[in-house]
Amino acid sequence: MDRDRALLRHVLAAIAYRTQKALRDAPEHYASFSAGNRVRTPAELVRHMASLMGYVRTFFEGGTYRPEPLPTFREEVERFHEMLEAVGGLLDRGAPCSLSTEQLLQGPFADTLTHVGQLAMLRRLADSPVAPENFLYADIRADRLHPDQPPPARPDQHWPEAPK
Repeated sequence: MDRDRALLRHVLAAIAYRTQKALRDAPEHYASFSAGNRVRTPAELVRHMASLMGYVRTFFEGGTYRPEPLPTFREEVERFHEMLEAVGGLLDRGAPCSLSTEQLLQGPFADTLTHVGQLAMLRRLADSPVAPENFLYADIRADRLHPDQPPPARPDQHWPEAPK
């Protein structure tokens, strides 16, 4: 695999890791939490993130991708990770893509990372903030795109915003 594809695979793994960090131990009400003013709920965000990865897939395989809502949040999260794995597989196999590495990074990959940050922000608004960590030391591996992600390797010891 060339360096660009290895880097894209690593970005997908970082997305998987950070998504699960934002979702891990979320309260039951989190999936449908509404911040108001037509802000997407976490379930809607995860569906949109799956749509973005499906969109990426179309640049390899053609076609279109518009996911319908699934019955549960867990199913939405599973579908998202399945889409990450599908894109990762296309990168691994050297499938031709009609977009450049830069276009993938500046478009759908960056957009997905933005939504991961929104998931974390919504956790805080839902009174269940995500603990900080030093991501430089996170156990992120390009072959790990599924929902089963490791715990933080270096969680911050000082966390003034921690729930009481």
